[in-house]
Amino acid sequence: MPELHHREAGEAGNPAVLLVHGYPESSYMWRDILPALAAAGYHALAPDLPGYGDSPADPPGSWERHVEALERFRTRRGLDELALVVHDWGGLIGLRWACDHPDAVRALVISGTGFFPDGKWHGLAEGLRAPGAGEELVDSITREGFDAIMRQVSPALSDAALDAYWVCFADAAHGHAMLELYRSGDFAKLEPYEGRLAALGVPTLLLWGAGDAFAPPAGAERFAAELPGSSLVVVEDAGHFVFEDAPEACATAITEFLAALR
Repeated sequence: MPELHHREAGEAGNPAVLLVHGYPESSYMWRDILPALAAAGYHALAPDLPGYGDSPADPPGSWERHVEALERFRTRRGLDELALVVHDWGGLIGLRWACDHPDAVRALVISGTGFFPDGKWHGLAEGLRAPGAGEELVDSITREGFDAIMRQVSPALSDAALDAYWVCFADAAHGHAMLELYRSGDFAKLEPYEGRLAALGVPTLLLWGAGDAFAPPAGAERFAAELPGSSLVVVEDAGHFVFEDAPEACATAITEFLAALR
């Protein structure tokens, strides 16, 4: 199994924080959060999931295989106990991993995602999941079109960020891996996980963009209702890509949340 490329900040031996990106992002999305965590005394690690960023695709690129890849990364890095920070698809992957490895998790930061068996995919995801239509959609997206779509959702995105996130459309192997992930994403697979997230019993921060159109704040409120004692921070003037729209606010919220646990 190939090693996952990752970004890292802080000293090994400090409390570990594992950050898991979403679609179509990579570890680049954590570029402002990693140094803030290091400055606060944490050892922060953010892998590129298979087929994203600088990690090669590792077919089949299914949901289950991504969960396995995350566990291999955690094991190879020797992380026994950690705080988990997740966004978008990183939530579906990371929270499933957390439920499968409850002894490894001491805190959660959940952002812009869901973990509910009755969940519904948004329109773009439904297009990617459809046989034939998904291939046509991936093949039809040009770099100019990708930039326009992403900036419509998050005007703050820099050219460097768009360069980093374009990778998952850059060639057929990456595009196929992306389709495999979405097509494996049947929410019914979460039925065996009902109640298990709450059963972790760990401190949880819900960090949401007020204007999130892909994972609306109503989902954050549902998490809050299902996770007793969780804290909810809604970032105004931010959308789904909240870490791009408001990096300083997100870094502050996460470091303050973790500091309170020490």
